Amino acid sequence: MEVQGKIKMIGQTQTFGNNGFRKREVVVTTEEQYPQHIMVEFVQDKTDLLNNFQVGQPVKISINLRGREWVNPQGETKYFNSIQGWRIENLQQEAPAGMPPVPPADAFEPANDFKEEDHDDLPF
Repeated sequence: MEVQGKIKMIGQTQTFGNNGFRKREVVVTTEEQYPQHIMVEFVQDKTDLLNNFQVGQPVKISINLRGREWVNPQGETKYFNSIQGWRIENLQQEAPAGMPPVPPADAFEPANDFKEEDHDDLPF
C-alpha cells in the first residue's frame, strides 16, 4: 500500500526501553478534495530514511498496516492499529543536470512576415 502527499511534520527519533527500540514519525497531508493528515511511523533502521526529507516535500510512502491485541488489567481486550513505513520516495520534479531551461511560452513571437504568395498548396 502507498500514501502520497506533502510532508507536514517530521518528528525526532525516539528510543524506548533497554532493547533500544527506535521510532520516528512523519505526518503526510494528502492532496485530495478532503485532505487527510496521515501519521506514518518508521521503526528501527528505517528511521534513517527520513533524514533526507523536509517539510513541504511531496512524497510517496510505501506502508504496511499493523494491528495488535492487548488485554488490560481488567481483562478487557483492546485492539490497536498502526501505519508503518518501509520506503519513502521524493515526488518533486527536478530538472536534469545539463539541460537548458525551457523558455516561457510567450517568448516566441508568431511569424508576421508570411506572404500569401509564398504559401505552398501541398495536398497534405
